[in-house]
Amino acid sequence: MDKDISITDRTKAFAIRIIKACSFLDEKAGVCRTLSKQLLRSGTSIGANVHESRSAQSDKDFLHKMEIALKEARETEYWLEILIESEVVEKSKFESLLKEADEIVKILVASTRKIKNRLNENKFSKLDATERN
Repeated sequence: MDKDISITDRTKAFAIRIIKACSFLDEKAGVCRTLSKQLLRSGTSIGANVHESRSAQSDKDFLHKMEIALKEARETEYWLEILIESEVVEKSKFESLLKEADEIVKILVASTRKIKNRLNENKFSKLDATERN
């Protein structure tokens, strides 16, 4: 995937790939359909939360939405691992999805860490200003 693509566009493209993967899983009977529903919910929720974060009312609100996206990305990784390791799907068909989920997790971890650091810096600079007064 292109490294210059925004996280919003990247998670949207990922959601579209998840939808296609779940359509494939829904064609199979039994456990595939059940796991497909779990994967569909978490895999499309990542992008929805990232997209929603663009309208955050504060840095804390932005952080909250991005942390939800991170949780959903980790859940998506889990479902993909389960599908692959249980041999319900061929590893070759879902490995690139798992790799992209991992990359999205890394981006979201870095983003949330950066926001937390900025919030902590702001908190400490306000404390310093209060102590000087």
